Amino acid sequence: MHDTQASFTLGRRYLEMIEGSPQPMIIDALKDIAPDLARMTISFAYGEIYSRPALDLRQRQFATVAALAAMGGAEPQLRFHIAGALNVGCTPREIVELMIHLAVYAGFPAALNGVAAARIVFDERGVAADPALVPPGGNRYDDGVAGLRAIDGSAGERVIESLRDIAPDLARFIVEFAFGDVYARPTLDLVSRELITVAALSAMGSAAPQLEVHMHGFLNVGGTKEQMVEVVTQIAVYAGFPRAINAALLARQVVANRASGTH
Repeated sequence: MHDTQASFTLGRRYLEMIEGSPQPMIIDALKDIAPDLARMTISFAYGEIYSRPALDLRQRQFATVAALAAMGGAEPQLRFHIAGALNVGCTPREIVELMIHLAVYAGFPAALNGVAAARIVFDERGVAADPALVPPGGNRYDDGVAGLRAIDGSAGERVIESLRDIAPDLARFIVEFAFGDVYARPTLDLVSRELITVAALSAMGSAAPQLEVHMHGFLNVGGTKEQMVEVVTQIAVYAGFPRAINAALLARQVVANRASGTH
């Protein structure tokens, strides 16, 4: 049970940290049209969700930015949370790397739109983008196979094998591009990359098999069950309860399968 006023007070404190302002703009923006929506946003999203301990504010902003960028259609909120990510310690390079990562799961349009939103925020803040320029090199396929095994284990290999008789080039692209090019880049560690992936796929709501694989991947690279469930819980704020519930049920299955050794 949460006391409404206590939740609002706590939520406002968290929102002030993320927004970087002692006067959250949502209060003034909605006071003449939907003041209760402003209150609910502060009390629930920030007072009851963001204040939970399983994720720190950097991780929460990674999850939020990933979800909003992957879904599209909410650029004002995306820009707000990109700025919020900077306010809680995420670097411009990390934010851009998050968008590059989303090209794999939400497509290049989502990644390009996300980078465009980040550029606007950086320009407004007078922040340098500080891009990570990674020269091509090495064996993309071998690097990708090694990355795939480290992250997804046998589940990832089964996905690749399942495509060999129908779309072998797609299987190769997954290995070379997704894991050989993108996952191998610096700036984000594997736990952060899998957290971003779980958040994006949960928010999109249309890729349950891939979400299951990456929930296992998140746990394989050092994420915890509590963190995984917390990402899913936070998704309710940005993608709605139905998608959060579906992802939570899938998380339960993942945890049960790992406990029984059937994954």
